[in-house]
Amino acid sequence: MSTLHRAALSALGAAILFGASTPFAKQLIGNGLGTASPFLLAGLLYLGSGLGLTLMRLLRDRGWKPVEMPHHEWPWLLGAIAFGGVLGPLLLMVGLSHSTAATASLFLNLESVLTAVLAWVVFRESTDRRIVLGMLMIVAGGAVLAWPGGEASSSGIGSLALAGACLAWAIDNNLTRKVSASDALFIAGSKGMVAGCVNTGLGLTLGAAWPTSGVLSVALLVGFLGYGLSLVLFVLALRGLGTARTGAYFSTAPFVGAAISIAGFGEPTSATFWFAAALMAAGVWLHLTEHHLHEHEHLPLSHAHSHRHDSHHQHTHEFEWDGLEPHTHPHPHGALKHRHPHAPDIHHRHSHS
Repeated sequence: MSTLHRAALSALGAAILFGASTPFAKQLIGNGLGTASPFLLAGLLYLGSGLGLTLMRLLRDRGWKPVEMPHHEWPWLLGAIAFGGVLGPLLLMVGLSHSTAATASLFLNLESVLTAVLAWVVFRESTDRRIVLGMLMIVAGGAVLAWPGGEASSSGIGSLALAGACLAWAIDNNLTRKVSASDALFIAGSKGMVAGCVNTGLGLTLGAAWPTSGVLSVALLVGFLGYGLSLVLFVLALRGLGTARTGAYFSTAPFVGAAISIAGFGEPTSATFWFAAALMAAGVWLHLTEHHLHEHEHLPLSHAHSHRHDSHHQHTHEFEWDGLEPHTHPHPHGALKHRHPHAPDIHHRHSHS
């Protein structure tokens, strides 16, 4: 399997896990947790992510080990945590308090659009017509799926807050791409811990009651799978696909949530659902069959990430290597000019003439 297809599977896996978390989160709201305090529900979901990923990292490393992240990447990570873990959830809660659920669902489809626009315009990520068309079809499918069946309403404050939340997460996605070569478990776990502590603290400060052990366990588990492991796969996809393409694949999450609601919880289906599914499937197909090929030059670079000894990783080891791949260690890249299919991943962030 090619590196591009592995990254695409990571992006779709992230969408599946996040989309699947939605119907289960709705069950928690039905138990009164989200109704009593949306801040507390968001906080517990994020805490499940942060605690679960931190435990995974401790088990993987067999204890606590310091993070090996280049100094220049820390501002990008802190910015991503601030926008995606703190500002985004806060604006979402403000927007939900001034909007109907249907309107909020429709607004949240702006995230992938804003993510792609920022990636292409501000961060100069490469794209082509096929990728733009695929993204538009996926976003259109999400919009069809989220379109309210009745009257949807939102105050000016609600609309601005929801749009602001989407912009905050779009900035988060683009900043996270800057650190996507580093440890995905640490990146995702840090976001979860910060967002979980902030939102849980706000919920308790505003008078929310601590849930029962059963509801708490379900919330933490849903958060670990739908927010934690999903974000780890999202970071891995950013590493291999770039921001806009990853965001487009991730936009299939509403379809996944709707499909699970229909199959698992008996919600009725409709022609609208299947029309949205066809649009999203066509968009994903356009992305999976992309063939971006031209001669390009790699400048000298040193970094650390999980890799195999492919055409971009021809280096010796300063330690005794057991021959297993993929593996992770700091390694250099020399100057290289060649031609092969590629995406704007961590090795192909070059400009196009």
